[in-house]
Amino acid sequence: MQLWNKLNKEELELQLRDIGHEYVTISFYTYAKIANPSLFRDHLFVMWSKLDVVGRTYIAHEGINSQIAVPTKVLPEFREQLYSIDFLNGVRLNYAFDEAEAEFPFLKLKIKVRNKILADGLNDETFDVTKKGIHLNAEEFNKLTDDPGTMLIDFRNHYESEVGHFKGAILPDVDTFRDSLPHIEETILKGNENKNIVMYCTGGIRCEKASAYFKYKGFKNVHQLEGGIIKYAHDAKKQGLENKFIGKNFVFDERRGERISDDIISVCHQCGEPADTHTNCLNNACHLLFIQCDGCKDSFENCCSKECQEIHNLPEEKQKELRKGLDNSNQIFKKGRSKHLKFKSNKEKHISLDTNKKNK
Repeated sequence: MQLWNKLNKEELELQLRDIGHEYVTISFYTYAKIANPSLFRDHLFVMWSKLDVVGRTYIAHEGINSQIAVPTKVLPEFREQLYSIDFLNGVRLNYAFDEAEAEFPFLKLKIKVRNKILADGLNDETFDVTKKGIHLNAEEFNKLTDDPGTMLIDFRNHYESEVGHFKGAILPDVDTFRDSLPHIEETILKGNENKNIVMYCTGGIRCEKASAYFKYKGFKNVHQLEGGIIKYAHDAKKQGLENKFIGKNFVFDERRGERISDDIISVCHQCGEPADTHTNCLNNACHLLFIQCDGCKDSFENCCSKECQEIHNLPEEKQKELRKGLDNSNQIFKKGRSKHLKFKSNKEKHISLDTNKKNK
């Protein structure tokens, strides 16, 4: 059996339409000792391919981190197979809160072996990742974050928190999780060792590592939102709790976001009008991730600038010539940051407007 995909995007979309599955988007992770990640990777690929599962999964000696879409009709079989694996038996599955943002959340099955399931820049031998912070359910989270002595910190990147975040959260203006740990320690947590610290992220994996790290660094009252924003949104709705999350939850699939509240808290990076839809620039030499309203989407043809629009409209062969030898990885890495984006702030923004109001 072929253990990888060879089809392009258009062929993949056509294939998925022909199959006609309805999908449910699921994410899960766990830290566990995997002796042979490559062998386990191949086992998962064969098993999930037979179920028509699509999505992205990373496997390392330290565990697994998965964001996938499962056909609804095989969901019971998928769960049974997953839970038959000892270290995944009973692992929490985070189901998408809003499936309406994209026709297909993923186009293919991609399972990769990596050194780590989360790029954190840490030397894991210096601390015990299992000594993590106290997990909070939605009700406990709401109660503790009402305490004025609590520091609520968003452990996601700037382009994620820009479209949605919890009320009163501190929003570090960082590009990666690797950047966030030293930045948060030096500029936010230093001198607050005895305060209640509550951290949150999309599905929980970043807080799992960060809470253990900051406990190791001497912070005593460390808490994390169990299951992240995804689980919180489900539980708050189901239990009739106040939903403290405003806006969209950024997700790492073709949807790029799921709406948690009706609030639009960000603006189009090109015209400044209220908008919270992320797009990737269609210029293949750019692919910059940025926020674009429907009007700018039409006038710029899904591109981040007139320059990229002009290149995108050139014949494909000419575009390939222009791309030869071009190193644009830094522009792609700095998601949402470009001199072309007139209404994207590149200044550090540590505290949200809600926090500023609360502290006045």
